[in-house]
Amino acid sequence: MDLGLKGKRALVMGASSGLGFAIAAELAKEGATVCLVSRSEERLKEAMAKTGAKHFVTGDTSKPGAGREIVEKAIRAMGGVDILVTNTGGPPKGSFLELTASQWQEGFQSLWMSAVEAMQAAIPGMMQNRWGRILLVTSAAAREPMAGLNISNGLRAGLLGLTKSVSNEVAGHGITVNALLPGYTRTERLKELKVPEEKITAHIPAGRLGEPEEFAAMTAFLASERAAYVSGQMIAVDGGWMKGI
Repeated sequence: MDLGLKGKRALVMGASSGLGFAIAAELAKEGATVCLVSRSEERLKEAMAKTGAKHFVTGDTSKPGAGREIVEKAIRAMGGVDILVTNTGGPPKGSFLELTASQWQEGFQSLWMSAVEAMQAAIPGMMQNRWGRILLVTSAAAREPMAGLNISNGLRAGLLGLTKSVSNEVAGHGITVNALLPGYTRTERLKELKVPEEKITAHIPAGRLGEPEEFAAMTAFLASERAAYVSGQMIAVDGGWMKGI
């Protein structure tokens, strides 16, 4: 299947490892020109060699204004951004009373405001070109809260409302906006949570963890010409883990 991505310019945040890395590799394989984003220049150079990406931009999404700055740099590097993938690392674990105000504030900037800033910077060019794809990588926790992940549970749920709202405003300009909800996937983040794999898989109908490449395949489809009529959706890639309808 030709996804129609040849020549499209894609910006993938959090792309030096994990889901972002897999998404960047999949888009590059489909012929898109890809720009990677991460905090570490050294890791970005390594990821470029492995994914086939052509550009990279350093940026820390926990800093105010970083989302807009990242997109503006990518536009200068590639001449524009047709596909925007917002993706950030997970905030710290902790019970509600353990978490500090500064941790909540940093999580808000990293998970929420960086996505808002990036979209505000990317959408005008997409509107001018009458074509665009915006994909917000959130988490299954946005719909089914996970124990101990209060910041993630609270803020990621709000991104679903943002997805629906913005998608309605830009649909007439040929732009789609969708949220992807990864479930338990074999990434560094899962190792950080230190939950035994057998304990996790016991609750997943598929009986296993997801692979980053499986999540990336769904992302590439939603970024494609084929998915032009899919917008404002929240799509889980979780092996059936979520129990709600």
